Amino acid sequence: MISWPQGYARLQFDELESTNSEAGRLAETGAPTPVWITATRQTSGRGRRGRAWESKAGDLAATLLLRPKVQPPVTGQLSFVAALAVADTAAHFAPGARIAVKWPNDVLAEGKKLAGILLEGGRDATGAWLAIGVGMNLAHCPQGSEFPATSLAQLGLAPPAVDDALAVLASSFAHWYDAWMKDGFEIVRAGWLARASGLGSPIRARLASREIHHGVFEGIDDAGALLLKEAAGLRAIAAAEVFF
Repeated sequence: MISWPQGYARLQFDELESTNSEAGRLAETGAPTPVWITATRQTSGRGRRGRAWESKAGDLAATLLLRPKVQPPVTGQLSFVAALAVADTAAHFAPGARIAVKWPNDVLAEGKKLAGILLEGGRDATGAWLAIGVGMNLAHCPQGSEFPATSLAQLGLAPPAVDDALAVLASSFAHWYDAWMKDGFEIVRAGWLARASGLGSPIRARLASREIHHGVFEGIDDAGALLLKEAAGLRAIAAAEVFF
């Protein structure tokens, strides 16, 4: 049995518009942190770039509300902390599956998307806050998405109870977060690269402008940007969609 990490609170709801939206509302009231927020069902879950995130009962929809004691430009590194925690959670319940992380913020099982991560933040009277949203397909997964999706159930596994999945996630996040606070991004970067999907392989990166760059995925830099080796040299890309 995984024990709940010390110092982390939890709020549970039957239904929310989205756990990230609730985290924002709580932050604006000065709510104490860190706190995990979960919902049995989200009516308007969202992913990166405003995409809808399908969330059904039996899947994990959770957000961690934090007030990291670091400068705001560094908080983006917590996307990689969260990815490692989600990957650890997936490996815990699917020890025989091929679990990988996909830049910038997805977790894959057998090459298909199992989970996504969304970071959102803001400031209030007490300082900066960060919401780290995690959606993980335990019992269900969307069909017809641009990047093929899967779930633990689709892998032929009995999906865990949401509470059990959250306990593993919260415990693993606390572990990686403490390591990040103590030793910096390099230990997280190394852990992430050890699980990285497509490392050393040809990929294409589609920017928000729809411009597409082709090259070899060489890794991530100290800021978490993707390093793409093109014919003209090495390009650092801060934000894009990656396809293998």
